[in-house]
Amino acid sequence: MKAITENPHYGKRAPKKPAIRKLGTVQCDMVETTPVVFGGKLYRFEYVRPASRNEANPSERSHFRFRDLYSNALTAPFGFDHHLGSAFSDSGEMYVIGVKERWAGDALTVFRSKDLETWEAFPVSFPGLECFNTGVAKKDGKYVLLIETASFVPFTFRFAESTDMIHWTLLPDDYAFQKDRYAGGPALYTLPDDPYYYVLYLEACPTEKYVTSIARSRDLKEWEYSPLNPVLAYDAEEDKKIANPFLTPHERERIERALDVNNSDMEMCEFLGRTVITYSWGNQHGIEFLAEAAYEGPMEDLLHGFFEG
Repeated sequence: MKAITENPHYGKRAPKKPAIRKLGTVQCDMVETTPVVFGGKLYRFEYVRPASRNEANPSERSHFRFRDLYSNALTAPFGFDHHLGSAFSDSGEMYVIGVKERWAGDALTVFRSKDLETWEAFPVSFPGLECFNTGVAKKDGKYVLLIETASFVPFTFRFAESTDMIHWTLLPDDYAFQKDRYAGGPALYTLPDDPYYYVLYLEACPTEKYVTSIARSRDLKEWEYSPLNPVLAYDAEEDKKIANPFLTPHERERIERALDVNNSDMEMCEFLGRTVITYSWGNQHGIEFLAEAAYEGPMEDLLHGFFEG
């Protein structure tokens, strides 16, 4: 009989998952957001859903806005009747990409601004493609747009490329993520001097539960899944902590009563050496809340920490 010490894994230290600290809930009915640094300040881009999906919106017109996370001041709304937006800051300009008029549309708009107040709008079309959430990253002088689509299975991530953030070319079908099963709520990241694209995505678990996981790829075709997945898993006690003291008694009651089976739409940025994170929790059927989390270190350490080498 072989001794346990002859097992090749004996004595090896298990990899340690990066420690993400959940801070608690900050808003009701808010899902798609992007923390982003612009002009040396930390902002949160917010997609405000119509009144039927967000009781704080008195109108059925959706729109976009930015929130200064130091002062809590809001920019003027823009992008009316657009949906599922994401934000990307580059070279002193802010870009926002949203789906025009309806979920699952093939018409998108790229909004561009130097001051978060005056916006230019550029139409983008992917004929026949049903588009939902998006994310943008930059690598080797090119921009890559990740598009959550109903291709293959709902949902699959497709990719497009651009050299100017305005004109986009959809990459062929083999440039895709997870064609065989559901993948939702995406975010895309790159790092300086790192050959990988990193994707945060929502993984569907048995009994209709959902967790955020991570994968990486050098070419947007072949993907490596982290052995430390999931990145975020639902935890009612942690998710329902109150991180916004201005939430009303009504909002606090909604949070307390809500079913929590989901951590989705995780996005992040680095600010002053710390990784700032937002994510959504709720029942995945329209009752959803925005929460904050943090990793006490740079984003590079967080992303690398989920992979070996």
